[in-house]
Amino acid sequence: YADITDAREISGGSAANTAVGVAALGGRAGFAGRVHDDVLGHSFIGDIGAAGVQFTTPPQTDGAPTASSIILVTPDAIRSMNTHLGACIEFQPDDIRPQEVAASKVIYLEGYLFDAPAGPEIFAHAARLAGDHGVQVSLSLSDPWCAERHREALSRFVHDHVDILFANEDEAASLCDSDVATATETLCKQVSEVVITRGAAGAFIGHGGSRHEVASRPLGPVEDTTGAGDLFAAGYLYGRTNGRDALASGTIASLTAGEVISHIGARPEADIASMVMAEKL
Repeated sequence: YADITDAREISGGSAANTAVGVAALGGRAGFAGRVHDDVLGHSFIGDIGAAGVQFTTPPQTDGAPTASSIILVTPDAIRSMNTHLGACIEFQPDDIRPQEVAASKVIYLEGYLFDAPAGPEIFAHAARLAGDHGVQVSLSLSDPWCAERHREALSRFVHDHVDILFANEDEAASLCDSDVATATETLCKQVSEVVITRGAAGAFIGHGGSRHEVASRPLGPVEDTTGAGDLFAAGYLYGRTNGRDALASGTIASLTAGEVISHIGARPEADIASMVMAEKL
């Protein structure tokens, strides 16, 4: 860490980035997660609050320190993550507040959380709360190796509980242990709304019997692909919870993902709400 000179320190985390993106678009978002009572933890709390995201979990005073990740971005904009999960994996089912779920239209789970010791229990608890209050469940598969590690349990959860599924092509293929085309059809039969991102090729959206292709929308040279999927999910969920159809939501998502890959860091820097308004989306 001390040897890194050309660097920026930015709050992150996959689901947190998505929540910040929703708030930046003018939506209402909350986040549930764990940080420690340390410098990085208080930085995270301040940053997510300043972004307009509700985060009410108090920092823990024992256990692991706040998670951190050194992300190396090569000239071709591809990133490699060196992550210490820290307090993240000490998250517990009781950290999810029922009243916050009840006040939501959709909850968003990240697949990475399945790696936590209490991960499967957290997913089951979140799904129960969502079901009790008529709230939709959305899930990002997060990572092809995560999908492979937990293929059987995640496949069951997707089939039984997920209303909106986000994955890139590698993640979808890994979960279904098949090629991308077969995985896409399999998931569309299991989940009412499937969003599969394809990098520069855009995204596929399956909603009911409809199929949509959404073009990518880079705003300029690609600088850093960190957070592209997070902000795509943010744009899509914002659209779907604010009266847009699947195709319009995908177009918003492509725009927000295009913004975040145009600079270093996984959170929006431009006024993405104004960008969406200018496009009349």
